[in-house]
Amino acid sequence: MTQSAAATPMSKEMQDCVNACMSCHSICEETMSSCLQMAGQAPVQIMRALMDCAEMTRMCADMMMRRSPLSNEMCAMCARACDMCAEACMSMPDDDQMMRCAESCRRCAEMCRTMAGATM
Repeated sequence: MTQSAAATPMSKEMQDCVNACMSCHSICEETMSSCLQMAGQAPVQIMRALMDCAEMTRMCADMMMRRSPLSNEMCAMCARACDMCAEACMSMPDDDQMMRCAESCRRCAEMCRTMAGATM
């Protein structure tokens, strides 16, 4: 009987990517809350990008942690969602929360792109 994939320790790169995804998920959620407090001044496209990114990063981290065979593909999609969110947040350059979110999204996208090409 073979040892289950979940029992195999995660590589440092995969753990770093999971951490980046969870950090990005958190800041996207915080940024959505910040947008809601702006009394409707945040454009709908930014809210959509934040929601997509928050969902994708959480799901991507979950799939890597359970060693899903779909992790590579999810990492590629997650990188795309993070890029789109970073771009949307950059449309409000005077907002510190948006800039922190964009930075976290870019870092996560880079790590996810690396993992998308890795053997899991």
